[in-house]
Amino acid sequence: MLALTIEFVPAEIVLPLAGFWVYQGDMTLWGTVLAGTIGGTLGPLTLYAVGRYGGRPILLKYGKYFFLNEEKLQKADNFFEKNGAVVAFTARFLPGVRTLISIPCGMSKMNVWAFSMYTFLAMFPITFIYVYLGFKLGENWEDVGSLANQYILPIGIGLLVLFLIYKLIQRKKNKRSGNENHNDTLWNKK
Repeated sequence: MLALTIEFVPAEIVLPLAGFWVYQGDMTLWGTVLAGTIGGTLGPLTLYAVGRYGGRPILLKYGKYFFLNEEKLQKADNFFEKNGAVVAFTARFLPGVRTLISIPCGMSKMNVWAFSMYTFLAMFPITFIYVYLGFKLGENWEDVGSLANQYILPIGIGLLVLFLIYKLIQRKKNKRSGNENHNDTLWNKK
């Protein structure tokens, strides 16, 4: 748990090793998964705080060098206001993005309790997969990373696709209801 609260210690190394310790009988499977999930939830709070208390001023000052301006940051804030929970959850399944997603969540001032809850809900299955595979592979626990990505990456991509489909359906509904309102207005004027 403590190793995972340090956000830059990769869970892909710590959790399979913990699974190996479960294999050796030094720890229990569910106790290890719970501790790993708690650590995997506490660690991202550090980067969340960086984004919340330092990210926006830095981006406003230096963002122009990366083609970022106040308008683009406001659009990002609006996006996170509407979709932050889904993004915070889904991004945890994408290696590389898993760590960094905490910063924009903090910058958009996403509710810290919601952020923590969605992080916990995403980290639980991820932690279970890594620990369980470390347990099953035993002495070969170092091979877990490539094996786990066969499961975790497709889950993340699948969740992302579902989210995009949902957004497209939502956009169509909004367009349709906007057209109906427009048609009602035209009809009433006649």
